Amino acid sequence: MNDLRRPFPLGPRGRLLVAFAFAGALSYWFLGLSLSGLLPARGAGDQLGAFFGAALHPAVDYEASWVPEGAPPFLSNVGRAMLETLLLAAAAMSFAILLSIPLALWTSTSFWQRQSRGAAGIARKSKLGRALLPFVRLVIACMRSVHELLWAVVLLAAFGDHHFLAVLAIAIPFAGTLAKVYSEMLDEAPTDSSEALAEAGLAPGFCFALGRLPRALPDMTAYTFYRFECAVRSSAVMGFFGFPTIGYYLKLSYENLYYREVWTWLYALIVLVLVFEAWSARLRRRWVAR
Repeated sequence: MNDLRRPFPLGPRGRLLVAFAFAGALSYWFLGLSLSGLLPARGAGDQLGAFFGAALHPAVDYEASWVPEGAPPFLSNVGRAMLETLLLAAAAMSFAILLSIPLALWTSTSFWQRQSRGAAGIARKSKLGRALLPFVRLVIACMRSVHELLWAVVLLAAFGDHHFLAVLAIAIPFAGTLAKVYSEMLDEAPTDSSEALAEAGLAPGFCFALGRLPRALPDMTAYTFYRFECAVRSSAVMGFFGFPTIGYYLKLSYENLYYREVWTWLYALIVLVLVFEAWSARLRRRWVAR
C-alpha cells in the first residue's frame, strides 16, 4: 500500500528558521522590548541634532577654548592616534597568530591522522592525539568565549595599565578563534595531493606539510586578513581603557561634548579601516587567488 501521507511542509532549513524566529519572538517578549524605546527622550532631540549636524563639519583644530602650551596640532594628534591604533592591532594579531598555529595543529584531526595508520592502511589518530585533543579544544573554547573587553578588564585590574596587557587582551580571544578556524580549514582541505604523496612513498609528515597544508593555506591567509581588520577595530576600542588609540581621544571629546572632534575621530577610524581593507584585499588577490 502506497504511503499517501503529505510530506512535512518545511524542510530542515525551514524548521531551523522557524526555531530562530520563535526564539527571537520569545526574547523580544521576555526582555520587554518596544519600538518606542528607539524614540529619543524628552529634550534629547536638540542634542541629537547637534551631534549629527557636527558630522558635516568635523574639527580640524581643538574645540576647547584653552589648549595647553606645547600641545601638538590637532590633526597631528589624529595621525599619531591612528598609528598607535594600527601598531597595537599589528602587535596583537602577530601574537595571536603565534599562539594559534600550535593550537590549530593540536586540534586538527588531519594532523594527528597522519601520524600512524592501521593494518588496512586507513589513517587513525595516535594515542597522544586522542589524549590531548579534548583538553586543547577546551582551552581554545575558553580563550574565544571571553570577549577582548572582558579580558582587558581582568588583566588591567590584576596587573595595571600596560601596553602589553592590551595586546594580550586582544590576542587571547583572537588566537582561540584563529586556532578553531585554522584547524577546521586543515581538516576540510582537499586530500588528493597528500594522498598522491603518500602513494609515492613520502613520510606522513611530509604528506601533511607538502600536500594538505598548502591546500588550506590560501583560505587561512584570507581569514587572517579579515581578523586583522577586526583587530584594528578592537585596538581602537582599547582606548576606552586609557591607551592612546583613537577610542581614547574619541571618549574624551564626547565627554566634553566636542561633537565636531568626535566626528573627526570617527572619520579617522573609518579611513583607517577602509585603507587597511583595500590593502588587505590587494594582498589577497595577489597571494590567495593564485
